[in-house]
Amino acid sequence: MRPVRNGMCKFESLKNGIIDLADIALMNDALDVDAENEALIARWKDEQ
Repeated sequence: MRPVRNGMCKFESLKNGIIDLADIALMNDALDVDAENEALIARWKDEQ
């Protein structure tokens, strides 16, 4: 549901099969990278 909640796709696309598990995995990987980058930036700012 993270891709849907983050506006990367619509829930209907998940339900009707337009988006497959590989697409969902790719979107989740991208969201994980974004979250990790944000955490690294926040930690770097705290160290300044």
